[in-house]
Amino acid sequence: MEEEHKNIKPIGVMDSGVGGLTVLKQLIELCPNEKYIYFGDTKNLPYGEKTKDELISIAKKIFDFFQEKRVKAVVMACNTTSATVYDTFKDKYDFKIYPIIQIVAKSLSLDKNLEKVAVMATNATVNSQKYTQEFHKYNKNIQVFEQACPLWVPIVEHKLRDYDEKEAIMAYLGNVLDFNPQKIILGCTHYPYLLDKLQKYAPKDLFINPSTIFANYIKEDLKQHNLLNIKGKGNTEYITSSNPQKFEENSKLFLQIKKQPELINI
Repeated sequence: MEEEHKNIKPIGVMDSGVGGLTVLKQLIELCPNEKYIYFGDTKNLPYGEKTKDELISIAKKIFDFFQEKRVKAVVMACNTTSATVYDTFKDKYDFKIYPIIQIVAKSLSLDKNLEKVAVMATNATVNSQKYTQEFHKYNKNIQVFEQACPLWVPIVEHKLRDYDEKEAIMAYLGNVLDFNPQKIILGCTHYPYLLDKLQKYAPKDLFINPSTIFANYIKEDLKQHNLLNIKGKGNTEYITSSNPQKFEENSKLFLQIKKQPELINI
């Protein structure tokens, strides 16, 4: 009976803040019958400045929380944790785990015309070189340039008013454009919010928001494993580890949520 009804179990979505809502938004559009539990770990923001050991400790608490919630899958809507901790936890739970970097790199590697790709991400993601490793699993000839952009998550989360836009953008984008990539992956789920600013300095179609690729893959994989809920009434439960009011306010950057999230300090 448990296996027969596994498809009606909820899907956990995890991120360090509101950035993962870009992924959740795509999932809700593609899989509207699912129940989602979104965990925004704002207490530990930003993940990109944490050590691997710190991230493993944080992620374990979140995975354990989702296990208590009896989820059928966890979506790692966070490039930093996908880069640093996925391999540690991928076989330790009885639910499916979807890491954004590994899935996006695999999907983009199918494009035989892609020879040069850049990634703009957090310090932790870039230091892991995970995007380069994952691309080279499928195509060793793809040149990958990874650029850390440590200012961008604070700019999005805290709506910093006193930064110089051109300086904050071009400090990182200038190096990437010098590489002359065919595509630039916005390798942190917060970064698509900056797309309007980025396109002032480079063509919009140069940038890839991985959320769409990621969500499409998840839907097809759930379907393939008979885990897709096609009849249920979809809903989303929002949880944060600090300051629910601020989370609700910042969430408007990506997705209009209907009520203030629950505060759970795990």
